[in-house]
Amino acid sequence: MGNPRFVIYGAGAVGGGLGALLTRAGHEVVLIARGPHLDALRSGGLRLITPEGAETIPVTAVASPRELSLSADDVVFLTMKSNDTEPALSELEAVADPDTALVCAQNGVANERAALRRFSNVYGMWTMFPVVHLEPGVVQLRSRPVPAVLDIGRYPGGVDESAETIAAAIESAGCRSVPRPDIMRWKYAKLLRNLVNAVDAIAEPGPTATEIIDRLRVEGQQVLDAAGIEYTGDEEQQLRVGEFLRQTDPVEGAGIAGSSSWQSVARGTGRIESDYLNGEIALLGRLHGVPAPVNEFVRRTANAHVRAGRPPNSLSGKDLRAGYEAARRGSTLRPER
Repeated sequence: MGNPRFVIYGAGAVGGGLGALLTRAGHEVVLIARGPHLDALRSGGLRLITPEGAETIPVTAVASPRELSLSADDVVFLTMKSNDTEPALSELEAVADPDTALVCAQNGVANERAALRRFSNVYGMWTMFPVVHLEPGVVQLRSRPVPAVLDIGRYPGGVDESAETIAAAIESAGCRSVPRPDIMRWKYAKLLRNLVNAVDAIAEPGPTATEIIDRLRVEGQQVLDAAGIEYTGDEEQQLRVGEFLRQTDPVEGAGIAGSSSWQSVARGTGRIESDYLNGEIALLGRLHGVPAPVNEFVRRTANAHVRAGRPPNSLSGKDLRAGYEAARRGSTLRPER
C-alpha cells in the first residue's frame, strides 16, 4: 500500500475531526456525510476548532459511496454509529472492491464482525478522541498536546503493511497511532468505558447516576470474564494516553462527560448507540449465563428516552432510581465488592 486515498464514511465528530486532520496533513481525503452537515461542508468547508484556535479546512464531501469510484487502493474509515453500520456496508458492497481496507473507528465490538462478512481486509481501531460535533460544518477538538490516540490492527488479529501505512498517516496528521496485533483486547476495554455513555446522555447527574455507572462496569467485567474475553486494564490504557491526552474544558451543557451518545441526543438525532454498548454486555451475559440487569435496564431506558424525543440529561434522579431498583429486584446479582 503506497499513498492511499482515505474515505471517511460518517463525517461527524470522530470522522470529521480525523478527515480534517488528514486533509491538513496533505493526504487525499473524501468525507461522506448527510443532511445540513453535508451542505455546510460543501459550501464552506469544515470549521475545525482546537485548543489553539480555529481554522476552516477545505474538504471534499459527498452524500454516498455511489458518488465515488472506489478501488482496492482506497482505505475506508467507518466512523458512523454502530446502528448505521449495516446499511453503510450494504452501500459499500455495491460499489467497492471486496479487498478494500475497512477500518472500524467506532465504539463497540460488533462492527468488525459485520464488516468481515462482506470484506476481506477489516481493521479495528481503538479510538481515544475527545471531539465534539454539535452543529453543521463544525468539529471541536478537545485534547492537547495531541488530539487523539488511534491504534489499529487487523481483525480478528494481527498486523500487516496496510495497518502500518494507516498508522503512519495518522501520525503524520499529529495524532498517535501504533499497529497492534491484539487490537480487540483494547476495543473490549473501550467497550467497558463506553458503558457509561447512555447514562451520561439521558440522566440527571447525581449520586444515582454515579452508582449506576459503577455497577455497569462491574457487570461488564463479570460478563467478559465469564465469556473468556481479554481486555486491557486501566493502568495499561492510562500509560498509553496519559502523556498525550489532556482534555480541555467540558462540553457546555453536557452532563457527565459530553460523550458521543450525549452529542447524539443533544443534536436530536432520535437514535442512541446503547444497543451496541450496554446491549453487547446484555447479549454476552445471556450467552454465558451471567445476569446483566443494569446494562439491560440502561439499554432499554436510553432507547425509550430517544424515542420520546426527550432532551439530554432530563431523566430525573428520582425516576432513574426507581427504574434501577426495579431492575435490581428482577434479577440475581452477585454481591457487591
